[in-house]
Amino acid sequence: MKQQLSEFTALVKKLAIAGNLIFILWILYNGINENFEGTMPEKVSYITLMGLLAANSFFLMKKPVEK
Repeated sequence: MKQQLSEFTALVKKLAIAGNLIFILWILYNGINENFEGTMPEKVSYITLMGLLAANSFFLMKKPVEK
């Protein structure tokens, strides 16, 4: 049972990392489409969100799955 749980955890971690990267790419695509125009609060919130998603992906990759 524990082996199945660790395999499931590894799968969920990979899906979370993939989702984070897809979301970052989507934000970048929208920024490129709009020529990176927007109000200062919008720009700061997008940069902060991208930083949080990147940090989340980094920490998920760094911690090994316990078996």
